[in-house]
Amino acid sequence: MSMSAGTRGAIDCDLHPALPGCMALLPYLDEHWREEIVSRGLDDLDLSLWPRQAPITARRDWRPAGGLAGGSLDLLREQVLEPFGTGIGILNTLFGAPALHNIDMAAALCRATNDWVAREWLDRDSRLRAGILVPVESPELAVQEIERRAPDRRFVQVLMLGAAETLLGRRANWPIFEAAERHGMPIALQVSSATRHAPSANGWPTYLIEDHVNFAQTFQSQLLSLIAEGVFSRFPKLKVVLLNAGIGWVPSFLWRGTKEWRALRREVPWVDRNPADIFREHVRISVQPLDAPPDPADLAALLEMIGGDELLLFATDWPHWRFEGTEALPPGLPERLRPRVLRENALATYPRLQESVP
Repeated sequence: MSMSAGTRGAIDCDLHPALPGCMALLPYLDEHWREEIVSRGLDDLDLSLWPRQAPITARRDWRPAGGLAGGSLDLLREQVLEPFGTGIGILNTLFGAPALHNIDMAAALCRATNDWVAREWLDRDSRLRAGILVPVESPELAVQEIERRAPDRRFVQVLMLGAAETLLGRRANWPIFEAAERHGMPIALQVSSATRHAPSANGWPTYLIEDHVNFAQTFQSQLLSLIAEGVFSRFPKLKVVLLNAGIGWVPSFLWRGTKEWRALRREVPWVDRNPADIFREHVRISVQPLDAPPDPADLAALLEMIGGDELLLFATDWPHWRFEGTEALPPGLPERLRPRVLRENALATYPRLQESVP
């Protein structure tokens, strides 16, 4: 595949290295947890957050004949870094350790996952950065992991599941946001769930399509929680990056959020601006998948509704199946926004990237 001149030097904010399972983490666990994993027969446990064989899990030409899609640095180089001319790529490991009810095991596996990413990926290609996977169900242990990994400047954000035990704006989670802001890291919310609660207001869905469509509701719930609980008032430099969120739901969310805030703002006096303004300052969304209007000409109108010049971040979502070839930017994206989407918005969102821009 030839290099795409249109994306040369881009900052790809959403790449997913495939962690084979707990067996791969054994070298990165201490003796106690190695024994626990092996003695319980968990060494071949697959905690992948996406079903491996589902069509959307890997593009057809990105699914190797043998091994896992996204399973090696060689595949990443061959399929994305070289064809897209990527300047910097941010790795977000979709591993379900934070969903475990045993919080000590969850924390141990998050630590091992971060060490695995550093050793197997970051150490081997200077273009790569990563998110710190944290055990969000224990804010104390999550902060410990942020503090442990923050000195490594190649870790540029805090990676969390989109849905957890509680809404993320609750004050119990604020130590995580404090640590992230202090270290200059955004919070990245990934389409995934700890499966503690049904993803819809009416219960558990039957099919994968329902789960994926319902995640727009999950992102709305999390954003509304962060805004209403006052997270962005308390941590004014904090950014939240939504990965795989789409943008089609954003205008109605902002309209209704602002409407209800005007009527009910007395109960949340710390929300000192309307939710739409808070959203535009603090929230960023990856471009894959964008769920843009069918007519590319309508995308500019949608972005105008949102006020989206600083909203979008370039991403391929490798190895997930979102587009074909090297046309990762959505059709109809206004030409004036291309430099922003490809690099400028990411540099403004991730302070640590500014330290080593290629």
